Amino acid sequence: MRNIVLGSFFAIAAATALVAQTPPKPPVRDTTFAAMQERGKLAMGVDQYTSSHTFDALPTGGRIVLVRDVDDSAGVAQIRTHLRDIAKAFKTGDFTTPAFVHMQDVPGTKVMRERRSVISYEARDVARGGELRISTSDPDALHAIHEFMAFQRGEHHAGGVHPPAKQP
Repeated sequence: MRNIVLGSFFAIAAATALVAQTPPKPPVRDTTFAAMQERGKLAMGVDQYTSSHTFDALPTGGRIVLVRDVDDSAGVAQIRTHLRDIAKAFKTGDFTTPAFVHMQDVPGTKVMRERRSVISYEARDVARGGELRISTSDPDALHAIHEFMAFQRGEHHAGGVHPPAKQP
């Protein structure tokens, strides 16, 4: 019996030593997300890993906020230019930038393109970046804007306000 106990002890010790020598696995990297971040850097002109997005669904539309996480006057200027360019493009129904970044047609953009005459876009400066306000009173356009925001929140692993609850 003593030999069995000692043998078990040595077997456990050897297995523990083997496990201790095995190098830890590197963290799994989401290559799809990394590729999207790289395309975002190309489209927006700033490093997506040192910038923060927020996608808010608001009662009258939505708000996209993009800011630098560090003081970076060139990056802030680039963000502001990008958001002004996006406002102009979206006003004409051009959603090629989000399609490029996500490598697909982004949910909501088909209706936003069709209903562009009832949607307004306004770029504004905020500390360390900018925001794009999207507004409408059209129910179909509003639903599409909320779809767009929800997709963006998920894809960018970003924060933001979800659609407001419907009133009874």
